[in-house]
Amino acid sequence: MKSIFHLAYNVKDLDEARRFYGEVLGCREGRSAPTWVDFDFFGHQISLHLGEPFKTAATGKVGEHMVPMPHLGVILQLDDWKALAGRLEEAGVDFIIKPTVRFEGEPGEQWTMFFNDPFGNPIEVKGFRDLESVYAA
Repeated sequence: MKSIFHLAYNVKDLDEARRFYGEVLGCREGRSAPTWVDFDFFGHQISLHLGEPFKTAATGKVGEHMVPMPHLGVILQLDDWKALAGRLEEAGVDFIIKPTVRFEGEPGEQWTMFFNDPFGNPIEVKGFRDLESVYAA
């Protein structure tokens, strides 16, 4: 079964959302209305609606890091992850967790970075050499 994930959440300003998701993250804009805009979020659909962003707290323990919960994210091939990390660094994004490798040399070795969109919505982007190893135990 093939599917595309859909997630809708709130932002406070659609023009700022377009700048961040479109220009900084490089997501293609889809349909929109005066109160929402869709983006192709790395092959998945996100719908950003005007409203109050969801509350988060750093309650997720991963290794030595406490990560914001809830959060959304995407998993990319490592080369794409590195390119995105470079774009985010060039744009001056303030990272919650700077681009780093986790579980090095272990099954599930991955590169990760956490950051917030301009409205405080936390995003995690993971990078894997081989997407087949995402669920390696």
